[in-house]
Parts: sequence; C-alpha cells; structure tokens
Amino acid sequence: MDQATAPSRVVRIGGASGFWGDTALAVPQLLGAPALDYLVFDYLAEVTMSILAAQRMKDAAAGYALDFVQITMREALPALRARGIRVVANAGGVNPLACRDALAALAAELGLPLKIGVILGDDLGPRGAEFAAAGVTEMFSGAPFPARTASINAYLGALPIARALDAGCDVIITGRCVDSAVTLGVLMHEFGWSADEHDKLAQGTLAGHLIECGAQGTGGLFTDWEQVPDWENVGFPIIEARADASFVITKTPGTGGLVTPATVAEQLLYEIGDPRAYLVPDVACDFTEVKLAQDGEHRVRVSGAIGRPPSAHYKVSATFADGWRNTGFLTIGGEQAVAKAQRTGTALLARMAHMLEARNLPPFSATHIEVLGGEDMYGAHARSTAREVVLKIAARCASKESLELFAREFAPAATSMAPGTLGLVGGRPTPTRVVRLFSFLWPKRDVAVEVDVQGERIVVVIPAEGGFDAGALPAALRHVGAMPSGSTSPPTRSVPLITLAHGRSGDKGDTANIGVIARRAQDLPLLSAWLTPERIASHFAHRAPRLVERFDLPGINAINFVLHGVLGGGGMASLHTDNLAKAYAQVLLAMEVEVSVVAS
Repeated sequence: MDQATAPSRVVRIGGASGFWGDTALAVPQLLGAPALDYLVFDYLAEVTMSILAAQRMKDAAAGYALDFVQITMREALPALRARGIRVVANAGGVNPLACRDALAALAAELGLPLKIGVILGDDLGPRGAEFAAAGVTEMFSGAPFPARTASINAYLGALPIARALDAGCDVIITGRCVDSAVTLGVLMHEFGWSADEHDKLAQGTLAGHLIECGAQGTGGLFTDWEQVPDWENVGFPIIEARADASFVITKTPGTGGLVTPATVAEQLLYEIGDPRAYLVPDVACDFTEVKLAQDGEHRVRVSGAIGRPPSAHYKVSATFADGWRNTGFLTIGGEQAVAKAQRTGTALLARMAHMLEARNLPPFSATHIEVLGGEDMYGAHARSTAREVVLKIAARCASKESLELFAREFAPAATSMAPGTLGLVGGRPTPTRVVRLFSFLWPKRDVAVEVDVQGERIVVVIPAEGGFDAGALPAALRHVGAMPSGSTSPPTRSVPLITLAHGRSGDKGDTANIGVIARRAQDLPLLSAWLTPERIASHFAHRAPRLVERFDLPGINAINFVLHGVLGGGGMASLHTDNLAKAYAQVLLAMEVEVSVVAS
C-alpha cells in the first residue's frame, strides 16, 4: 500500500494565524505540539488587500505581510527547518514575489537552506479596463465596475498549493486564495486526492474552515465564554487528518481554550451562507449533514461533509476608494446619559450641516449616531439605564474638506451641550479614506495560474468546466419534526434564546450571518418553529434587512440565518460600530422565546 494512502497515517496541521495582526503566541505554542507536520497562516481580508495595495503603490518592494518574514519566520525558521515542518501562508498579499525575496534573504542570513514556492495568478489588477469594457457588475448590488481600483484579486484554490508542495517546497507563499485552501492544498498533496474526489475535498475544505480563524475554532468567542479556561494562553487549532478525509480538531496539550462539539459547531457556522452551497474553487461543499463527536479531551471528530463539482468561475474581489469618512467619540456621564448623548449627536450633525451649507461645502452623504453603552445594537429591545456612555458619530462624504469641518466642530460639544461631557476619546478625529469592496465572478479558463519555484515557472492546469448550479438546489431544508410556525402548547413562559441555544455570527460584505445551535436536540422542533425569517427580520428591524434567508443544518442541530443589507455597506465603508456582525448572534440570543411550561 502506498504510504500516502495508508489508513493509519496521520497528517497534523496547525492553524497559526486567523488574520493579519493575530498574536505572536501562536507559532511558539504550536511548535510545542508533538509530531506537527505543517503550519498554515491566513492573513488576508478584503480590506487588508487594499491596505497592502496602497503600500505597494508607495514602495514597489512592499505589499505583503512584513511581520510574517521579519517576526514570525525570523524567530521560528530554525526550529521549522530542524523539525521538517513545512509552511503555507497567504502572506504574499499583493506582492508575493517580494515576500519570497525577503524570506529568501532571511534564510540566507540565518544560513538555512529553504526552497520557496510562490503561487501566481490571483492578481488581476492590470485587467481593470477589460472588466469595465466587458460590462462587469457587482454580484450583489448590480453596480457598474468602478472607474479606478486599488486591487483586483481572484480567490484561487488549493490545487496550485498542492502542486508547489509536490515540487518539494518547504514554504509556500500565496497572494489571494480561499482561506481554507492553505489546508486543503496540504491534504491534496499529502494524500494524493484528485480533483474529482469531491467528498474528500469537501472534508478538507471543512478542516481548513475550522482552523482558518485561529483560536476562534478552539473556544475563542464561544457563547459560553465562562467555560473557556486560560484565555491568556488560548490554544491554537490542530487538524489531525487521514487519507480517507476523516479528521479530528484539537489543540496543543497544556494550552487554554476549549475544543468540544459546541465550540467547533460555532466555528463551522462562522461566515457561511447557504450550508448546502459553500463554494470554493475546488469543490462545492454541503455541510448540512456534518457530524461532530467528542473523541477525547479537547478532541472533536468531524465527518459528513458532502462534495459536488465546483462552479466554472472564480470569485474576484476588487477594492476601490470611495470618498472619505470620519468618526468621533465623546464620553458622557450622569443621569439620563443615553438621552443626553443622543441629543448631543443630533445637535452636532445639525450644526455641521448648517455650517457646510453656509461654506458651500458638500453635505455628508451618510451619517450614523450610536451610543456605546446605550445598547443601540439591540434596537427596540434595548434596556440600558447606563450612567456613563460613549457617543459615537460617524460621517461619510466625497469631500475631505467637509470632514475636516466635522473634526473641528466635534469638540465644542464638551463646553456647550450636555452636562457630564468629559471630552474627546482619542483626540480630534481625522478623515480617512473609504475603501469599498466590489465582487464579481470571472471564468476560471480566463485566469492563468502558475507556481514559481526558485525562479522556475510551472503552469498549473485548473479544471475549468465546473458543473455546480445553485439554482438546481431544492428549497432549503426544514428540520424534521418542526412545529407549524407560531404553535406552542399553552400554558407558556418566555425564556431568552440563549438558554436554549448558542451561536456565532459573521459577515460577508454587507451581509451578516447568524448561526444558532440547539443546546439539546429535543429543543430543536421548538426553535425551528419559533425562529422564522420573519421573526428574525423583526428582531433586527433597526438594521432594516433587505432579505432574511434561513438554512437548516440537521447534522449539528443548527439553523443559519443570512441577513442581507444590514452592515451599512460592510467593512471600511460602514459607519456602524459592528461593521463585521461580530455581536449579531449576541443580540439574537437575547430574543425571548415562548416555551411550554410543561416541557421546560
């Protein structure tokens, strides 16, 4: 039997970074795990790409995650080479070859031989005029292609990473790729999975999805946070995978955090839409029948992902500058602090509007007032009686000059408006660029992908015929045994949803998702009946969702809600405090649910 397909062989992959700026604790901690084979790093978000693009415009040698080379690899490379641990990182940003050159120089300085592979082809920046001429429109809003872009990158898949590893590379550097691809590429290489083994590719994608956010998959952000020990040394995730695509998620022994079906289920639901159509370049995944089982302390066995042929397109994300924004904060204390803050914010914006008009300056195109501590994120369900709050006012405008007036006129509230105003938080606010995301689909056959290995280019042939059609999917699942909407058995009482379920929320552009997991299987019929899209839309009426969709995941007793158009544009374009939907699950878990007195 070939060693790669031996059933007993285990490949261990550590997830060492969830975003650009994650803790430097991760790599030394993971190096304390026995028999580790790989470290994978996820650095890139859409906003990160635009920041890196701006850096490269100023310096042709910039545009990648500098700390990956100068901090992480400088400290870890000797141990990595001594133990034969290989690395896959999307640290290349918009300049992966420069990242390669910097890493090669570091290896030479340390006297360590290092074979580096670079994945090329995601950068489509020079083709902006072509996309505009082709009439490309934004895949969600239908907006026309922007006149100028800061970055345009296709989300590449795992196959080129596997090919670079096949070529014997010790470190693989990518630009934009799907977050889970850094893990799936390893598994395709190690076990020789082919492009048509869709169930295995779906399982490998799920493994990557569970560790792509670092400690978020090992108890970070868990609803029952008080159960999670030792945050100061929270364990980063490790996947133990076999050739049949079965795998266990765990963490380094002796570290903090928590690995249970509940913590893993929350990460599974993070930032997904339709769980029957989790689309990556290599496979269309169906996670609805995934099963999670405790397999020892801090070990969860994961099974049941289903794969189908992928689509024929890459998702491509462009970023572009769209005016300016400014945000100011004032601390206000005393009785009726919330009301005083709200009046202060309204008065300041009215004053600024009059002054802009008098000076013939462009008006703000959007404004947003939030009272932090006043439970604004709860909308009509807020119940704050706080006596110290922070007023946040944000504005957006095409004119930087208009937002400079905003900066000047924010501070005078400290002496002319509400009693108990303590002054500016963080000093006078400064206008910053608004960066928007523009996403579209582009045929795979029209994107050339290569691997650069020590200067030699290897063409990677990507299967481009696709085949997945989301429109052919049946209606979204309903959990078996769900009661008709609105039916409960009297007498009833109200309990907060958090007593019956736990959950996790996240964002994709201007869309939020909220995953809800029943704490007990027997409560699922009640939750299925109660948690209708209409009730969710009403609960978040203050965010005015354009559409609420519901999708069921019977395998983990969960429901996923997708709320469209609730994040004020999302990312850096949003004026909301929770522009990434991090707290949306917390808001939903406060919903009151009617339960039978007998059943409870």
